[in-house]
Amino acid sequence: MTSPAHSRPHATERVGPMIAVAAAAAFLATFNETFLNVAFTPIMADFGVAVTTVQWLTTAYLLVAAVFVPVANVLYHRFPTRSLFVSVVAVMVIGSLVGAFAPNFGVLLIGRLLQAIGTGLLTPIGMNTTLAVSPREKLGMNMGIMAAMTTLGPSLAIVLSGALLTVAPWTTLMWVFGGLCLIVLIAGTLVLRTVAELGRPRLDTLSFLLVAVALVGILYGVTAAFGGSAVWAATSGVIGLLALWAFIARQRRIDHPLLDLRPFSSTPFVLGVVMTMLGLVFVFAMNVIIPLFLQAARDVPPLGASLTLAPGILLTVALGPVAGRLFDRHSGRWSIPIGFLVMAVFVSLVGLAAGQTSLVIFGALYVPAVLATAFVIGPAQTFALSHLDHETSPHGVTVVSISFQIAGCVGTSLAAGVYGALSKARLNSGGSELSSLLLGFRGAVAFVVATSVIGIVLAFLAYRSVRHDRGGRAGRNSQGDSADDADPGVPGPGAASMGDATELSAASAVPVDRSATSANITVGSVDPTTVAAIMKSEVFTLSANQSVLEALRTFTDRGISGAPVVDADGDLVGFLSDGDVMRYLSAARPSSTSIYSFAIGAEDDLSQAMADLANLEVMRLANREVVTIDVDASIAYAVAALSDAKLKKVPVVDGPEGRMVGIVSRSAINRMAVAGYLRERVPVGSVLA
Repeated sequence: MTSPAHSRPHATERVGPMIAVAAAAAFLATFNETFLNVAFTPIMADFGVAVTTVQWLTTAYLLVAAVFVPVANVLYHRFPTRSLFVSVVAVMVIGSLVGAFAPNFGVLLIGRLLQAIGTGLLTPIGMNTTLAVSPREKLGMNMGIMAAMTTLGPSLAIVLSGALLTVAPWTTLMWVFGGLCLIVLIAGTLVLRTVAELGRPRLDTLSFLLVAVALVGILYGVTAAFGGSAVWAATSGVIGLLALWAFIARQRRIDHPLLDLRPFSSTPFVLGVVMTMLGLVFVFAMNVIIPLFLQAARDVPPLGASLTLAPGILLTVALGPVAGRLFDRHSGRWSIPIGFLVMAVFVSLVGLAAGQTSLVIFGALYVPAVLATAFVIGPAQTFALSHLDHETSPHGVTVVSISFQIAGCVGTSLAAGVYGALSKARLNSGGSELSSLLLGFRGAVAFVVATSVIGIVLAFLAYRSVRHDRGGRAGRNSQGDSADDADPGVPGPGAASMGDATELSAASAVPVDRSATSANITVGSVDPTTVAAIMKSEVFTLSANQSVLEALRTFTDRGISGAPVVDADGDLVGFLSDGDVMRYLSAARPSSTSIYSFAIGAEDDLSQAMADLANLEVMRLANREVVTIDVDASIAYAVAALSDAKLKKVPVVDGPEGRMVGIVSRSAINRMAVAGYLRERVPVGSVLA
């Protein structure tokens, strides 16, 4: 692996074209995930296949893409960037040609899988290229472009495919996508250069095969359960689960795992990933079921079906930044469960409206349902990754990328399976075709409603796990020595203290009464073997709604380098250190590797960086998972906790609500140990001498 600073042998003027090619590749990869969805009905008619079969054009596509995501990192550091990029896009062109000339469904599926290999490799390669070539001062903007392209791809694909199918056969979609890929291939040949430090990373072939068997087995078992043999479904599922168990066991045993599993040790990360997947299951399920139902049951042309989906999806893209700002302010505590609730309510209304004649009402009710996903998918992903440390964050990104593809597989498979099974059962029992399709559609709606209800429950469990599991993990904790040398909120000389039953609020410098939490701890009642005997009750806190610049001013005025963050109720919700701020500045600004960058002639850059910090809330940079120690814990426990988590100091809490009452540090423990030793074994005079 190499840092961006050491991987830019190309001229500066090439950066723009290279990022443009990477963004176009990301757009193509996600564009093709939904490009064929609107064509399912004519494909079923041409090849005589059922809905449970045709949905594999999406399910298998996403499945193969998920398998190849972790492979991309190995290839990126093994082969020259341009050669790798051209080869991957060429595979997608070949897949498009195979699909365009396909004489039967099996050949079409093969072409689709070739495209999927390109998708699984192309997006990570494009992201890595952007990271490598972007100047630090433009990194955020360039990564934002990549994110926008991956979001716009599926949305525009639905509209464009619907428009094309009104005037041309479905094979036109294959030709169009192949042509777009060819344009990107030529552009990559002209502008890309090698941007990664190449080596000989090894791909663990057995791990690759195991994860492929696991995903295919489990997903095929789910699909076959709705439209195939129960024996085959059960056998496939068991084989998939066994392969998954073997894959996990191997990743823990080998030195260079295909997928690092350490992020799964964080409960908030796991819950965040699952919530993200549930939101994606909703989107993928409805993107498949709505066009199928409208075309088959209501005789809506492909363009009409795609336009029914398009307004909500395109508005969701625009609403993404708003949802992100709300997450920065409130940490998603309420926006995520409310998002799931709105999804459940309005998609239920869509199911009811499906039996009516008005397509306008049908489409209008779907808009708020899909808009609500903006308050779930992005914020849940951010919640998950924010609970990883710097070492495990890259592996968490890989897990999240794979989860996107798996969620698409699950959503497409289960929704199409329920739709096809219920429709067939009603038709076989003598029901009309319209009533059968309506029952199948409402069954699929019931499925996504159930996933949304599960999401509501998980959202509350996720934030509860953060509150009650603060002492369990260091997470992405800036209290650690490896992060920085922060002094978490211990005031300098002359600072107000909690021991005086007051504390200066960093946001407003207004005294905050702490007598309710400190009155229970008096000198005479303190057990000398507990943390209460050695903790400092002098501590400053930051307000969750203040700016980072205000926090830095507090650090400077009070002679501290970090402080806990509390919400309006006084509950501990995070921790911010100057190390967190410096890491942000070094990533966002080319010369702001410290807040003293003016010393090397970067006054303008520093001024701009400080202006940015004035508009950045504390919780945007603060660690949300803070290790704490109970005030009644033994000193021996504190030693073990500080050592295991590699922390210098941690907040001390008291009572069932976890109210903060002080800070305990390694230095306090060391002073206690040394003082005790000197008192008992070293004469006072000899020390002075």
